[in-house]
Amino acid sequence: MGSAKQSKRVMLADLSLLEKIDKLFTHGVGEYISLPQLVVVGEQSSGKSSILEGLTKMAFPRDSGLCTRFATQIIFRRELKTEGRRTVASIVPAPDADEKRAERLRAWQADDLQSLDSALLMADVHDLMDLSKKDSDDGLPAFSSDVLRLEICGPNEHHLSVIDVPGTFKNTTPGFTTDEDKAMINRIVDNYMNNPRSVILAVIPANVDLATQRIDQKAREIDPEGTRTLWILTKPNMVDKGAEQKVIDLVNRGGSKSKFVWFVVRNLNHKELQEKTVQRDEAEKEWQVKLPWSLVDKDKWGIEALKSCLQEILSLIVRKEFQSVRSEIASKLTQAKAELHGLGAERESAMHQRAYLLDIISKFQTIAQNAKSINYGANDYFDEAQELRLATLVVNRNDEFANDMEKQGHLRQFETDDGSSGPAMASNSEDEKKIIYSRKLDPRSDLEDILPQPAEVPEPLANITEWLNRVYTDSRGFELGSFSPALLATTMKKQSTKWPTLAEGYISDVITIFHTFVLKTLEYACPNRMVRETLLPRVMDDLLDKYTQALARVRFLSQIELSGTPITVNHHFNENLQKSRQKRLTKSFEDNAVTTSNDIKAIRLSAFTQHIGNKEHAVNEAADFHLLSGPDTPLSLLTPSFVNTLTDQDQEDIAGEDAGVKRVRAQLKKEIRDLEAGKKIMF
Repeated sequence: MGSAKQSKRVMLADLSLLEKIDKLFTHGVGEYISLPQLVVVGEQSSGKSSILEGLTKMAFPRDSGLCTRFATQIIFRRELKTEGRRTVASIVPAPDADEKRAERLRAWQADDLQSLDSALLMADVHDLMDLSKKDSDDGLPAFSSDVLRLEICGPNEHHLSVIDVPGTFKNTTPGFTTDEDKAMINRIVDNYMNNPRSVILAVIPANVDLATQRIDQKAREIDPEGTRTLWILTKPNMVDKGAEQKVIDLVNRGGSKSKFVWFVVRNLNHKELQEKTVQRDEAEKEWQVKLPWSLVDKDKWGIEALKSCLQEILSLIVRKEFQSVRSEIASKLTQAKAELHGLGAERESAMHQRAYLLDIISKFQTIAQNAKSINYGANDYFDEAQELRLATLVVNRNDEFANDMEKQGHLRQFETDDGSSGPAMASNSEDEKKIIYSRKLDPRSDLEDILPQPAEVPEPLANITEWLNRVYTDSRGFELGSFSPALLATTMKKQSTKWPTLAEGYISDVITIFHTFVLKTLEYACPNRMVRETLLPRVMDDLLDKYTQALARVRFLSQIELSGTPITVNHHFNENLQKSRQKRLTKSFEDNAVTTSNDIKAIRLSAFTQHIGNKEHAVNEAADFHLLSGPDTPLSLLTPSFVNTLTDQDQEDIAGEDAGVKRVRAQLKKEIRDLEAGKKIMF
């Protein structure tokens, strides 16, 4: 007695789980995850429709033009409060159906059906699915990925759910089926059979050689261990005399590598169907008691035994897979929400687009401010992308520039008080010459039109004393115990010939650092690649213009340093400034002058390094002013004021969603709705 109560509780529990799985199918959850299901597969004319007739007690279409051209999901549900039997038909749109078509298909429903063998009903379904008509050349497909759903409810029904897919075929029918149709059917069948939670019901005529049945071969390929395949043999009444025992042995032994069983089902033949005088179930029972078919195990013969077995199998896989289905729904829901979030805010209206752009700019400015203030702990971005450490990269490049100017910024190497060479003493040997490059970073292709290419900067030459002697001799005048200021101009101009190259290399690298920072920051602020690629050209010309200004400023400073002649229309100012400048330079250099053993006056190294420091400082300030902290820094291009300059059409062009994104967004919204409904069902 206790065992019976326990069995009843288990049956009720299974019924609850089965109902939950059916509701998941109803809400379209099967589009996103594999659900436990029984799938009926077989070749055309294998007897699939007859099996479904036996299971449903309903007539299925026999007309070749109305054969199974789409999957049919049949759900049996016991409802004690329902009087009699009620059958409702509806259509589940294919996953790739557009929203308008999907709404049209979902809106269709047929109630209180007694039979599916109705030309009017099936023609209506075919029209809804946009299927071609027999012997017509309307350009419409012969098969559909939509699903016809039948719900059969009543007080005497056993809970069961099966899916019948279109039969595969070898040869096409001219004017009706094509190779593309055959490939489509194979894809549909493979999709259902490959579902790891599907139990494959392989329908095979008993009067054919199994080796010739592609469905049997496919089932063994997909499920080589036979752990989720059940073979159903049809047409035993058409087996040749003497061959029956082979079929009987196959069914009773269960076949090789089969966890489930083999069944024999006897359907009505063509003559019996035409005469309509024979009842299917009675004919099957009469055939079962005849030799040699009476030797088949009773629990492996007939539609009723098959129905009970299918219900047991379905309960088994639902119990086994229920928890994993629940977990997968939750995981898929989280993933879909993340993908929808990745698309950013919805951008249908001008208001949405403006808010979207302002959000991008706000994120951009936040990253930029943290980068300038070295607040790298504010976000993980700075650990993920070293290009965002703007201040550090610029400071490091400043140090390299200062070192290059000190070590190799002069044409000839100076001598110290003791007559030895200073730092990085030059060598006259060509093989030992040390060469550096004006630029330390690889050039960017998108900046190559405005920035100079890297240039070689050789180490200083030796023998400065000999050179100074020659310059002095060639520049002597009527000075009294001194030297002409012109000598300073000459030596200064010669010694600083590398400055423009080093300065332009430095500013080019800083521009490269800055430009890379802008692009990387925009990538983080705006993950949507299409929006970035539309937004960036709107500011690129201004960016390049500001880079050009910074480069021009450095070139101007170099020119001023080398020429020493400011441009002015006031000749008095020019003369006074020139005299004042020469006087200041002469005093500075004379304070650092020493007399060599050859009675030659030389300038101490410190005088020139001090001047180099001034040059370096001026170039650094130009970079900082034009790129980082000045009022017209390129970072000021992406601010809220930029958005205010955009028209509604500009906003649409930049931030409006294209048709593809809209489709993805709509699909993700639908997926989230379906999965949230599924989550409520399962939890």
